[in-house]
Amino acid sequence: MISARGARSAALAACLWGGFGAAWAAGPGSLRFPEASLEPSTWSQLDGWAADDLRVAYATFLGSCRAILAQEKPAPAGRRLTESMKGICRRAKKLDLANDAEARAFFEANFMPLRIAKVGDPPGFLTGYYEPIVAGSRFPTPEYTVPIYRRPGDLVAAGGKKKGQLSNKGKVYRKVGRKRVPYYTRAEIEDGALDGRHLEVCWVKDPIDAFFISIQGSARIQLEDGATLRINYDAHNGHRYLPVGRVLIDRGEVTKEEMSMERIRQWMLAHPEEGRELRRMNNSYVFYRVTGLSDHQEPIGAQGESLTPGRSIAVDRHLHLYGTLFWIEAELPIASEVPETKFRRLMVAQDTGSAIVGPSRADIYFGAGEEAGLIGGRIKQPGRFVMLVPRDIDPFARWRNVPLPPEKPDGAVAAQSLEPAAAATSIDPPAAGRPTETARPSETPVAAIGPVPMPVPAPKAAPPKAAAPKVKESKPAGEKPKSRKAATKKPEAHRAPAEKKPLERSSSLLSGLKKMFGSKPEPTTKPHGKARKAHASAR
Repeated sequence: MISARGARSAALAACLWGGFGAAWAAGPGSLRFPEASLEPSTWSQLDGWAADDLRVAYATFLGSCRAILAQEKPAPAGRRLTESMKGICRRAKKLDLANDAEARAFFEANFMPLRIAKVGDPPGFLTGYYEPIVAGSRFPTPEYTVPIYRRPGDLVAAGGKKKGQLSNKGKVYRKVGRKRVPYYTRAEIEDGALDGRHLEVCWVKDPIDAFFISIQGSARIQLEDGATLRINYDAHNGHRYLPVGRVLIDRGEVTKEEMSMERIRQWMLAHPEEGRELRRMNNSYVFYRVTGLSDHQEPIGAQGESLTPGRSIAVDRHLHLYGTLFWIEAELPIASEVPETKFRRLMVAQDTGSAIVGPSRADIYFGAGEEAGLIGGRIKQPGRFVMLVPRDIDPFARWRNVPLPPEKPDGAVAAQSLEPAAAATSIDPPAAGRPTETARPSETPVAAIGPVPMPVPAPKAAPPKAAAPKVKESKPAGEKPKSRKAATKKPEAHRAPAEKKPLERSSSLLSGLKKMFGSKPEPTTKPHGKARKAHASAR
């Protein structure tokens, strides 16, 4: 249990973490998230937690455990999190859970929920992806004319990495002698830059199919002899990915509300030449490898494990460790094109993507085939993200010992103003994990202030104004001037001081000034503030 003072420290840490962002690099598996806010939560605050089929989530998590336990040298920034996850995975492998209740007890005993969101953008963002099933051939024919390429031998990533799966982010070069130059763009490859090098994995009919395979990262190619060729992402050409759907929205071709993968396909089919130019605007190009998967197996994610439809998500690998659990709440267009299907599910981070950027951003894998493609292609909704953190890790350790102001006795309450009192109440974490309204100083209940009345803070002093010239009052004829002692005599207690009337710049006043001061000009004042800047700029 965390004390009330400890809860205030944790809440203050969450505000500081999110408000100022992180000034350090966040490696994979680190709990230091740039520009992210973290908020402690409870299991009872997770909508639908008691109704989810957690045995499926547990089986998916066990798949990630195989990769986590096989990891030998984690990044320094994520070493502690990796070791904690390894300990949990070792315990998970020894269990044989029989029902959802036991799976739920396992997650609750080993993890704690932590709400995560991007600073300034509390709702996260969800999209979907799938594995296309496309007809193809091992050899070029008059019907199958579009090549699918494997990774070229002259493609080198930054740092000299040639073997193994390359990240879909980072710089990639082409070796030309001893020099390194940017690799060919999509347009250059489509124009034949790789012809004659025997890099073709297979051939498909439609360039639109090849384009969507590159977006999804994997495909099942149904060959003419009845066999299925499974291909998966292996490398990219190092150029930035351009979302063609955004281009169509900016052009006014498709509205934001009706945008989906199927809508993009329909537009490209209706506009063949414009569609070709639109595809070539996206300089990014993906290379593939042939996998030994059978027809009933799911594709392999970036973690190296098979994906689970409806349970596996792609995340930003530069922020999150593969195998991290996320509880996601959203309303998605699954049953129909209207986003009204309640999605309350425990998900496992097992993949990544070039467009998946941010602490609360995920791409949901929906399976293979046309139906999965229709569902995944229309997902573009906000969602609430709760990250499950191992219990032996304190996400707020950096600020746990931050000293709070000393508690003042009741007699010192009168020395405080209303604004600090209201600010102190807003530091406490919300009761139900939701944003709460902070009472304004003028709306603070009397009971919350205490028996001693609180002084209202004095208004800030206004900037000094230019002093008006002093004017001697003229006396009527026949009246003797009062002495200095009589003039400075204070008024009696029963007599109220007379109100000062504003000076009026009338013609009679100006004439009086000339008689009193002669030919001397009126005293001038030095310009102040903005007037001084305007005067300086005028010169």
